[in-house]
Amino acid sequence: MNTHSHVLGSAPQPPWYAQRWPWLLMLGPAAVVVAGAVTTWLAVTREDALVVGDYYKQGKAINQDLRRDRVASALHLSAQLRFDERAGRLVGRMTSFGRPFNGMFQVMLAHPTLPEKDLTLLARTDADGRFSVVLPALEHTHWQVVVEGEQKDWRLARSWDYPKHGELDITADPL
Repeated sequence: MNTHSHVLGSAPQPPWYAQRWPWLLMLGPAAVVVAGAVTTWLAVTREDALVVGDYYKQGKAINQDLRRDRVASALHLSAQLRFDERAGRLVGRMTSFGRPFNGMFQVMLAHPTLPEKDLTLLARTDADGRFSVVLPALEHTHWQVVVEGEQKDWRLARSWDYPKHGELDITADPL
């Protein structure tokens, strides 16, 4: 006796794998498996540039940075920077108490995600507090800028969205 009953005039149903609906239903989970494999591959092959290994040491460095910020405030330091693309130079002016700052300092431009693209420039001001240092190219991105004294006794810090903001003004916060 046949356990399958067929209605007269109806064609027999093809097996499940010959129908389109099971495959459409499996498409979602298959896409998730592929995306998970790609994410795993990216996680394994890419360097973790933003992860800091020694948190305690970084915490101590933050306290030092705050002391340097207070020194910059006490000196009423201010810096104006802009990138002169045609000349291939970073130019600007430094002041202290509203008068020209005279001395050497360091300008660090930190790339937001790739530490190998960070830049450190040594600058010296003239009698008017103006400076100019060679910088052949500046990538269009959101830079973290730190201007600090030659002895690392003070610092000014701010982010710079170049070229959206052509110039950067950094003024020490008042005490």
